[in-house]
Amino acid sequence: MTDRYVVIGNPVGHSKSPWIHAEFARATGQDIDYGRLEPPPDGFNAAVDAFRAAGGRGANVTLPFKEAAFRYCAELSARARAAGAVNTLVLDRAKVFGDNTDGVGLVRDLQVNLGCTLEGRRVLLLGAGGAAQGVVQPLLEARVARLVVVNRTAARAQALASRFSGVQGGGYELLVEGVYDLIVNATAAGLAGARPPVPARVFAAGALAYDMVYGRETPFLEFARAQHARVSDGTGMLVEQAAESFLIWRGVRPPTEAVLRALRHG
Repeated sequence: MTDRYVVIGNPVGHSKSPWIHAEFARATGQDIDYGRLEPPPDGFNAAVDAFRAAGGRGANVTLPFKEAAFRYCAELSARARAAGAVNTLVLDRAKVFGDNTDGVGLVRDLQVNLGCTLEGRRVLLLGAGGAAQGVVQPLLEARVARLVVVNRTAARAQALASRFSGVQGGGYELLVEGVYDLIVNATAAGLAGARPPVPARVFAAGALAYDMVYGRETPFLEFARAQHARVSDGTGMLVEQAAESFLIWRGVRPPTEAVLRALRHG
């Protein structure tokens, strides 16, 4: 019997996750069906309840439901607890289990695919929503020298930073001083053709600018490129976090190189 999985988001029609997991299943000999589920903004719990009742085995969770997924779960991994957000649901247990693979996906993409050394680096994280919450602890575990979180609503960045030792958080006024080796955009500004109000001065010589939005040249990346920064979209993070979810569900880690190459080059 084919096991069923979905990606849950709103909107979700653009998601590459069904294709990615189909490729993972083909490469590893797993029999799965992976689709999309787009509940209304207030319909997350009902949609997951129905999918689980129909035999659904697991789900990936994307915008805007990662915090709702955290609240939905009866059991949580340590990294989901640290994040306060869930992007991976395991539904075929007595109690729904939630995990967060965003951070490990980002760190693996940075270190393995992009060859970016994190230890000792100064890191600026833009945004304080579900996407940002999932990556703070993994970045700290990679032994970055400094991590600053900024958000348009300063209180939200401060609240996120306060959950971790040594992390500074606030509004964009924090950027009047300091330069950074890695600037990660975890906001959804690029989806609306906008960019966070980051001054040019924050980019250190040789900095890497990383946008979690994938498959497009966002205004943030265009701006970073104009500052002579190295740039990357979030395609690699998408693939690597998906591979971690696949491992959680199926007990086997799929190879990612061919999938990443196909997404980048068509």
